[in-house]
Amino acid sequence: MRIDAKGMHYRQLNKIIREAVAQGEKEFELDNVGGQRYIGDGISENVKITINGTPGNDLGAFMNGPRIIVNANAQDGIANTMNAGEIIVHGSVGDIIGYGMRGGKLYIKGDAGYRVGIHMKEYKKQIPVIITGGTAGDFFGEYMAGGIMILLGMNGKNPIVGDYVGTGMHGGVIYIRGKVDPYHLGKEVSCLELNEEDTKLIGSHLKEYCEYFGFDLTEVMSGKFTKLVPLSHRPYGDLYVY
Repeated sequence: MRIDAKGMHYRQLNKIIREAVAQGEKEFELDNVGGQRYIGDGISENVKITINGTPGNDLGAFMNGPRIIVNANAQDGIANTMNAGEIIVHGSVGDIIGYGMRGGKLYIKGDAGYRVGIHMKEYKKQIPVIITGGTAGDFFGEYMAGGIMILLGMNGKNPIVGDYVGTGMHGGVIYIRGKVDPYHLGKEVSCLELNEEDTKLIGSHLKEYCEYFGFDLTEVMSGKFTKLVPLSHRPYGDLYVY
């Protein structure tokens, strides 16, 4: 189903999509998207949505299965509390992506803004994954409770990540392709060398990522990765009153 979204209010666009999904439609192509919010939100059916243009905030929020492909940049709040599915962005994204994300995959070819993966968590056997090809802003992995985040820095910009990386982090793991200066890190994280298991894990996720965006897997894997893990599962436990 092809929809020309030029000038269309986001409520009308999302209503058309939801009604079509309820009638059994499995594939959508949205042309001339220009900031419409909430696309794909809460949809549980196995559908594919291709977006030609720049979607607005909360793309794929509460999503539970669809595959969304964005052939441009995207705005803030992508994959907010996403449960399952894939979001593939062939550009850069805004802030607060993957907020509370508890499953599925979010692949970004370009850069990401601030607070990527805040409150990201694992849910039962679901392990959310965010891979960003470029750089990211401050508070990367803030209060992260589970999941996997990989930051590649393939655009040559420096620094690869902003300040306060992993502030309040108490679960999950972060892999950054390149050196991370200690002053960029939150006090709650520790910097470790990769082991063989880490290398296999990174490679397994990057294989699919590189296929989507046309990167050379061998070249990407040739970079030196930094592993960040939390020092404690209760970093602020001593601040609570019992």
